[in-house]
Amino acid sequence: MAVRTERISPAREGAALAYLAASPYEHVFLAYVVLFDLSPTTREAIYVALDADERVTGVGYFGRQTVLAASDDETVAAFAEIGARYHGERMIVGPRETIAAYWSLVAQWHPAPRLVRDRQYVMMLDRTTLKPYEHRVLARKARIDEWTAVADNSAQMITGELAYDPRRSSPEFTANVRTMIERGVWWVGESLGRLCFFCNIGPWSPQTAQLQGIWTPPEMRGKGLATAALGAVCDRLLGMTPTLSLYVNDFNERAIALYDRVGFSTVAEFQTILF
Repeated sequence: MAVRTERISPAREGAALAYLAASPYEHVFLAYVVLFDLSPTTREAIYVALDADERVTGVGYFGRQTVLAASDDETVAAFAEIGARYHGERMIVGPRETIAAYWSLVAQWHPAPRLVRDRQYVMMLDRTTLKPYEHRVLARKARIDEWTAVADNSAQMITGELAYDPRRSSPEFTANVRTMIERGVWWVGESLGRLCFFCNIGPWSPQTAQLQGIWTPPEMRGKGLATAALGAVCDRLLGMTPTLSLYVNDFNERAIALYDRVGFSTVAEFQTILF
């Protein structure tokens, strides 16, 4: 089966989105950029892979991060030819088997990874699996006057998960947090007048919205607040999207237990390579 790649075009978008929709929780980021990011820079970074019958066998994004969806080894190899020309991405992420195969082909053109998150569980939740939760935390969108608390807690979460402080390495980090609050995608849990929980909506598609930045301040842990807050946030969001999804490192037992209590279940596995 001969596989070729080309930059995405309006003529290919429908087929690309149909391909991605077959695994919506794994490919929500790619669906998001195809649907909503119309900037020329992004469009030039999105590729589709096509077999001899012009059927889509993969979609790849080669920007500040490399994100891949591929059906087979030939598609992975075709994307590796593109990846050999791209340098400087912060991470490579996607379904675990796809990324492992891709990295074996492109590692020689990259520096040694700073971190490898070998196995990350992709989890999903819908209205039928959301478990009952205690109504003891107010779930709401973050207010702009809370941006400092949101940014500080987000930075703590990223430092713990990815081993770097975004406030030092990314000058635009706090500005991005403020923009996200203004767009209404940062959510908080409030208990007795204190913020006890944080999360944001990352990429979304018609099938799902991906939760990111899930964090409970250390001093608020062990009180059941995270379970109540995440349950309440999910309850609100499931009025806007049919499902919710997220991914979590396999060693983060505390977070996995939280997601289980709320009703998330594992549907796939990711791998992330960070530079």
